[in-house]
Amino acid sequence: MDAQSLIACWEVGRRRHPLDRALLLYAAAEPAEDPDTLADRTLGERNAALLRLRQSLFGDAMRSCVHCPECGELLEFALSAKALLGCAPHCPRTHAEVNGRRLRLPTTRDLASVAGEPDEAHAALKLVERLVDGEALAPEVAGDELASALDAADPRMDLSLALSCLTCAHRWSAPFDVPAFLWEEIDVRARRLLDEVHALARAYGWNEGDILALSDTRRRAYLERVLA
Repeated sequence: MDAQSLIACWEVGRRRHPLDRALLLYAAAEPAEDPDTLADRTLGERNAALLRLRQSLFGDAMRSCVHCPECGELLEFALSAKALLGCAPHCPRTHAEVNGRRLRLPTTRDLASVAGEPDEAHAALKLVERLVDGEALAPEVAGDELASALDAADPRMDLSLALSCLTCAHRWSAPFDVPAFLWEEIDVRARRLLDEVHALARAYGWNEGDILALSDTRRRAYLERVLA
């Protein structure tokens, strides 16, 4: 994804629902695939593709921060896209088993089907109904046991981080939303590129296409001269 493609993706995705935005990024990560089929790929496949896209755009190290829910301290940490990609088995799975019952691994289309549900618990039950083959699971099964089975089938489906506060020693688990994290980085990069286009167009009279066609190194070199 070059500078022009990144801005075009940002322009289309900035007003979309997060699930549609995730599919837009998925299509950018897998340009040879039919975009209409990507909504039916598992969430683990989608997250893996987005992590690879992230590597190609910004490198392996992913830096972020979070406030401790106990004392409010701001914690900074770094993740490795390569390490997250390596947490799943080599052979992708599309199903899991719970108490002998077979379930599909969820897809973006499955999440979209319950996105409008106001009650989280009801949405979870409806999602499980879509995934299970045959009769519905007993309510007591559709909980931690189900989550563990899905996580074992593909750990990249629902990534979470084990965090510890250096100030108060509080430990907790926080979800890591791959599409949201990548989109935030793309949003920052796109806005920075637009600022660069604005500065260079005003200084030299160049058009957007010519400015974005410059390499990052040459564009920054011209900006240094404009801002000197």
